[in-house]
Amino acid sequence: MKDSKLYKKAISENWLKVLNLQDWVGGRTSITSAVGLLPLALINENIFEFIRGASVMDDVTRSNDFKKNPSALLASAWYLSGDGLGKRDMVVLPYRDRLQVFSKYLQQLVMESLGKKFNRNGEIVNQGISVFGNKGSTDQHAYVQQLRDGIDNFFCIFIELLDSPSTNIFDDKENPKEYLSGFLQGTRSALSNENRQSITITLEKLNCFSLGALIALFERAVSFYAELVNINAYDQPGVEAGKKAAADIICYQQQVTQLLNQGGEFTINKFTSLIKNSSSESIFFILREMCFGNDDYLVKGDWSNPNSLVIQKRNS
Repeated sequence: MKDSKLYKKAISENWLKVLNLQDWVGGRTSITSAVGLLPLALINENIFEFIRGASVMDDVTRSNDFKKNPSALLASAWYLSGDGLGKRDMVVLPYRDRLQVFSKYLQQLVMESLGKKFNRNGEIVNQGISVFGNKGSTDQHAYVQQLRDGIDNFFCIFIELLDSPSTNIFDDKENPKEYLSGFLQGTRSALSNENRQSITITLEKLNCFSLGALIALFERAVSFYAELVNINAYDQPGVEAGKKAAADIICYQQQVTQLLNQGGEFTINKFTSLIKNSSSESIFFILREMCFGNDDYLVKGDWSNPNSLVIQKRNS
């Protein structure tokens, strides 16, 4: 972003190119910006088809006809499944190797967008949908036993492809497409027989166009769901709180080092009394990280009893 620290570094060091990113673009929704397009171009994929797929989906999901709006339908399914309270987890099982990490992408998109303590009226609602999953063709075996017979606290999203995989590990007489379809249909049937909820998204083929459309489908679904539960999908106060806490810890680390460099013995309680807003737990973890395997510090006491610890810097 213009005038950011990284931007100034790039300008001062004469980097090859600076690709602008507007400050209103969140990280989880930046995949169709230069953030996602540059890596796609570097692996020689068609970024224009990727954008076209997302654009077509964007047009479709602006339809006021609910039954013809796939993102509205998807968001409504999430809402009804979890009673509008996120009572069910989302299990994502794509049946194609190249979509193996798609569930990880959805974890950030869905959980960072919808995991909110307050609604837009300032009321505590603790909203969110937990997302997990992996490649359906193999990793389904890590989940299906519980999904079929265990606690009924999820809905499953299957993603199937009608085209054949790009590689064939079987002999010429076997069709991997048939195996993948068999795995998917069998798993879905097994879940349905136990009245477990699922959604199936079918793509004719996996290419830049369909991937752009698939990503846009979920981005819009997140927007619709946020409207249904009255939260802001585009802020991240929890993330910012985590960043602030991390910055505080780094500040404490610097102060602990400065105090030890001044000489003398210190207990955890002494550190906390000298370092404003610090806690015994944070100081303990900082000291453990600093002192283990580091001969610069002399430690007396037992790490299993933090109150017994006395630490000082060795004389150089």
